[in-house]
Amino acid sequence: MIAVTPHAEGCVLPVRAQPGARKNGVQGEQAGSLKVAVTAPPDQGRANQALVEVLRDALGLKRSQVELLSGAMSREKRFLIRGLSKVELESRLAGLLS
Repeated sequence: MIAVTPHAEGCVLPVRAQPGARKNGVQGEQAGSLKVAVTAPPDQGRANQALVEVLRDALGLKRSQVELLSGAMSREKRFLIRGLSKVELESRLAGLLS
């Protein structure tokens, strides 16, 4: 179960990043976080930008709706997902993981 938490502007989504992967995509759930692989290396924020794009595409959001809150230099990251309630986000995640 992914530990989505409410936020004043939407929801906070915990993400476990896997930079330097063979292909971009959502890999599943790991330790309460959404595991996301990106081909970009963890260099000068390129992997973080790629993570935003993968999340945006996977969840059907606009670029302005996804923002990195914490973990810029870590594999464990927290993203703010704007404009979705906790229930809506959990529903979209369930669709991705099924």
